[in-house]
Amino acid sequence: MRASRLLSVLLLLQTHGRMTAAALAERLEVSTRTIYRDVESLHAAGIPLYGEAGHAGGYQLLDGYRTRLTGLTTEEAERLFLAGLPGPAAELGYGAVVAALQLKLDAALPAALRDRAETLRQRFHLDTPSWYSDGDASPYLASTAEAVWRQHRLRVRYRSWRGERTTVLAPYGLVLKGGRWYVVADGGNGPASYRVNQILDLTALPETFERPAGFDLPTWWRTHVMDFRARLHRDEALIRLSPAGRERLRDIGSAVVVARAEAGAGLPDADGWVTTVVPIESLTHAHGDLLRLGAQVEVLAPTELRDLLAETAAGLAALYRTATAPSSGPCSPEVAASTPGQRPRP
Repeated sequence: MRASRLLSVLLLLQTHGRMTAAALAERLEVSTRTIYRDVESLHAAGIPLYGEAGHAGGYQLLDGYRTRLTGLTTEEAERLFLAGLPGPAAELGYGAVVAALQLKLDAALPAALRDRAETLRQRFHLDTPSWYSDGDASPYLASTAEAVWRQHRLRVRYRSWRGERTTVLAPYGLVLKGGRWYVVADGGNGPASYRVNQILDLTALPETFERPAGFDLPTWWRTHVMDFRARLHRDEALIRLSPAGRERLRDIGSAVVVARAEAGAGLPDADGWVTTVVPIESLTHAHGDLLRLGAQVEVLAPTELRDLLAETAAGLAALYRTATAPSSGPCSPEVAASTPGQRPRP
């Protein structure tokens, strides 16, 4: 551990030129006293390192000195593809490995290329979770990743829409989609995807497995996503949208729903409302989705969906008629956008 830290001190100075003991301690998450001892050890090993006191001081290597100890360890080489994904790497339990790898890569680059690499990091940043989520929190993500890497079977207790069940999986790979982790695994009926944060209990088994010949994770996932989208919208609803409703639908609707709604929209009436058709997954899903449009949408068909929304609207009206109103104040744009107004009936 200490040898690794000494090398990290050396590589940091080689990469950044001059650094204070406090800056080195912060980067390596140790005390400044530890850095002082490490610098003494490097001196004793013959490293041409000197320090300057004062406000602009710090430790620095003699000009022209470069270490050749930048070779990658086996684990770092295995995790090389995660170097540009520090967030997901940390979630998988590889944060420290990737940080050390990035440091070695920076130190090995010529100054001009290192500056360009740093500029790239400052210009582009990948943030995988959505706006309203910090991603999946799962205590079993690192264990799942290790089983994927070592090709060990897993016994998991898993929660799906069908309920809880216990099964043995052969994990082929992990996929990060929209901030959510999925493990692609064979539970006995061929590859399928499982949400990692829906794993309630996990035991890594000593038994290993062989991946199917020719199985390609990216190809399988692309096909899986296409099949999922094809199955997603099997029904449709006939609706009327106000101008504000059309704008709101563009913000909250999926690309498939928005495209169908725009393509099927008729000519606006005198008040700007249009009649169109949108694909729906089920009455339950459509009910929740269309409620987000408030009074800016009216369902014409199917009757079951219209009645379901009418029942919800009546319940909300009764609730707010009897509830004690809070003190008046500014309302949010979302509330204002969904406030019912006068609109014609079809």
